[in-house]
Amino acid sequence: MKSSILNHAKVLVDERVKIAQDAMDAAQQSANGEGKSSAGDKYETARAMGQIERDMYAHQYELAKQDRAILEKIDANMSPPQVTTGSLVETSSGVFFISVSVGKLVVEGKIYFGVSPQSPIGALLMGKKKGETFQFQGKIATVLGLS
Repeated sequence: MKSSILNHAKVLVDERVKIAQDAMDAAQQSANGEGKSSAGDKYETARAMGQIERDMYAHQYELAKQDRAILEKIDANMSPPQVTTGSLVETSSGVFFISVSVGKLVVEGKIYFGVSPQSPIGALLMGKKKGETFQFQGKIATVLGLS
């Protein structure tokens, strides 16, 4: 099951990489395509705005690539005794895949949440063992199982 969840997370991150790459390319083409006009300031402003937009998408692209690299390092067959990056954690509040923030993952009709170890819930779960409890958003929850 964990390998299916991992693969689904990879697909979602790959989509983010592609969207950011396409947007970055479009912004660059837009900045390059601004023709000189009689109003020089308008030309320079449009080019600067295009470059700012390109830089924003480049940042999103780099973050998505970093997320993909994290997913590549996860061994779907590992089963540590405590929650770590790559763990699939079943709790009384839901099932969490500790990896990167990809949000809700629906795999084989079941709902999982892809969260990073730095997220509020991820940070609470890190290091927990089966049977341990934690408090999140004012509610007590228990780690029911992990793989």
